[in-house]
Amino acid sequence: MGRGRADQRRDVFIEIVTLGTYAKVTAIDSDTGIEVSVTCPANAPRASMEAAAVNKLEYVLRKNAPE
Repeated sequence: MGRGRADQRRDVFIEIVTLGTYAKVTAIDSDTGIEVSVTCPANAPRASMEAAAVNKLEYVLRKNAPE
């Protein structure tokens, strides 16, 4: 996953739960335990769903990073 502390790679856990025509995609950073969720159409490609969740997680991690 993108840039972390000193450009370290991070492990990200992904969970996808389908609820009717929508899917809730959750991404969890293994180092910090920070969790984010996005909703996507259930018929969207899995890679797109995962990318959306990981992008949001990266945003939140950057936002919360000490300056």
